[in-house]
Amino acid sequence: MIPAILLLLLGLWSAAAVINALRPIRWDWLLLPSMLWSWVVVELPAQHAVVQMAAASLLVTWGGLDHLIGRIGLAILVVSWVGAAFLIVRSRGSGRVVETELTRAGMVLPLARVPLWRVLAAVPLHGRSVEKIRNVEFRRVAGRVLRLDVYRRRDAGKNRPVLLYLHGGAWTMGDKTEQGLPLLHHLARQGWVCFTANYRLSPGATFPDQLADAKAALAWIREYGAEYGADPSFIAVSGGSAGGHLAALVGLTANDVRYQEGFEDVDTSVQATVLLYAITDVTNRLGVQSSRFVSMLMEPIVMKAFLAAEPDKYREASPIDRVHPDAPPFLVVQGEGDTLAPVQEAQAFVARLRDVSRSPVLYMEFPGAQHIFDLFYSYRSARMVEGVQAFLEALRPVADSQER
Repeated sequence: MIPAILLLLLGLWSAAAVINALRPIRWDWLLLPSMLWSWVVVELPAQHAVVQMAAASLLVTWGGLDHLIGRIGLAILVVSWVGAAFLIVRSRGSGRVVETELTRAGMVLPLARVPLWRVLAAVPLHGRSVEKIRNVEFRRVAGRVLRLDVYRRRDAGKNRPVLLYLHGGAWTMGDKTEQGLPLLHHLARQGWVCFTANYRLSPGATFPDQLADAKAALAWIREYGAEYGADPSFIAVSGGSAGGHLAALVGLTANDVRYQEGFEDVDTSVQATVLLYAITDVTNRLGVQSSRFVSMLMEPIVMKAFLAAEPDKYREASPIDRVHPDAPPFLVVQGEGDTLAPVQEAQAFVARLRDVSRSPVLYMEFPGAQHIFDLFYSYRSARMVEGVQAFLEALRPVADSQER
């Protein structure tokens, strides 16, 4: 009887997981756990189903089908696997999104594709061709020592293009070692020098401390990056979620001395900006964020100011309010099913940027994708990193001609 009960419970769990992946819960208090649960199923549907098949096979062997409830559980499991197959098919639409947007912009996919074995293994390993240099100090501020990591090919040589990556975590958590690894590893294998930097976190830090730290990392790369094989004349900045918010502001506030105390004369412009499921509006003006986003996160913890009392401070912190004609080229990557950085916000930012900027603005919206969809390798994240490389590589000749 116990194997049959377990088989029923497995079926119910699997069905609930697929339903949540298709329609994640958006209630405030369940927003984060629902996002994490749906993310695993949406990005790794095949692995998810294989593990369940193995468990179901054991339960059937132990007599799980000897009772009606076990047979009901197996039937529910089979239906849930059909749902997983739908998720796999839908994820393949990400490749078409990348190709369509690159074609529209006159860009082409690079020859270097992410191997299938990396997608199946999922775990982002940088491989023997890439070395990681850990914990390089780049700033001392407010009693804190801030450090960055470097990823580069062992044989990359000199004058290699640069990516600076900023991690997410709601401005309050996270670390340089945890996020963006498929992108960092892929670009490093293709000869880029990639830096991923920590910054001060709230509530200890108050915005714009985080932005100042991100720009300090950029200034450090300008001065010392060549020692690691970097070409400081081509630097792209990227980040996910809150890190994407900071990357957007780095791109939009070049050489703004208000955020460059102690390095006011350093050039903090970038040649490209890549946003991954980024927060581009900290005011929730569209009403698509959690109702507690401003009152429980931004006001008491990150901004330490009331929106109604200091609206200018919030506008300065919102990339959508900082767009201007001289913005660098932008690539905005967004998941259609993102519950923490809603797709409507990304669409509004892109529309505003395209209205104002004289530089290329590309937008890739992936069907069904959740937040942090690139934490591990998946079919979707593999297509994303290929698209980012194509975007950045296409800009390099333009940057070279402008330098000449």
